[in-house]
Amino acid sequence: MEPKFQVQLKIRKPVAQVFEAVVNPAKLSGYFVKTSSGPLAAGTTVKWSFAEAPGEFDVITREVIPNERIVFEWPADDSYNTRVEMRFVPLDASNTMVKISESGWKPDEKGIKASYDNAGGWMHMMLCLKGYLEYGINLREGGAL
Repeated sequence: MEPKFQVQLKIRKPVAQVFEAVVNPAKLSGYFVKTSSGPLAAGTTVKWSFAEAPGEFDVITREVIPNERIVFEWPADDSYNTRVEMRFVPLDASNTMVKISESGWKPDEKGIKASYDNAGGWMHMMLCLKGYLEYGINLREGGAL
């Protein structure tokens, strides 16, 4: 069994605004990462840091289709990367469905646990995105261990 998942959440904002909140490092740091070294653009590698995790993570951006899709790879551990795909589906002029899937973990106990942890992490990210865009608040602020 290949460890993989998909989570999704409706954001009550237009697709362009939701997409921009993910690719723009200034906005991304308003609800998700502590720092981002640059925008997500196809063929680039940016560094993300998180308040609750030591160090920086290389995010290797493979594909960016504005207002539709972002695909990147990032470290599962020191030996391999997983693949993250974000899809932005406009439901109407004012609402967007965000779907995030991640795959590529090793099919062992450690990989399965990591996939479950990340499924929760991505759902948390989308709830923070929702709070940031719909209510102007940072749900992660003060939440680090």
